[in-house]
Amino acid sequence: MTDERRLPPVTQVAMASLALIVSGGIYLSAHLPQHVSLTPAVILLAGSIGLLAINLTMLARVKGFRWGRFATVARWSLVAYLVIAGMIEYTFVRNHVSGGALVVLTLSLLVFAVHVPTLIGFTVARYDVGD
Repeated sequence: MTDERRLPPVTQVAMASLALIVSGGIYLSAHLPQHVSLTPAVILLAGSIGLLAINLTMLARVKGFRWGRFATVARWSLVAYLVIAGMIEYTFVRNHVSGGALVVLTLSLLVFAVHVPTLIGFTVARYDVGD
C-alpha cells in the first residue's frame, strides 16, 4: 500500500486547475453574446493546462500506485465526462457561440473532461487496498 505521505498533492492541484477553468468559463459566459476579450480566459486556460500537465507528471511518478484500479475508474469516468462536456458544447453551438470564445470554451471543456476523471481515479486508487 502506498503511504499517504508519499503521494503528491494531486487533489489540491486538480482543484486549483478546476477553479481556473471554471473562472474562465464563467467570465466568458457572463459576457456572451456581446464581444468579449479572450485574454483573461486564455490566461486562465493556460494556467489550468499547466496545472493539468504538472498533475499528470506527478501522478505518473508515483511508485506502487494501484494503476489498474486507477485506469478502470478513470476510463469510465472519462466516458461520462466526455458525454457531459459534449452536451455543454452542444448548448454553446446551439446558442450561436462562435469564433475565439467557442475555441476557448471547447478547450476548457476538454481540460475539465480530463481532469475530473483523473481526480476520481486517483481518489479511488489511493484508498484501494487491493485483492
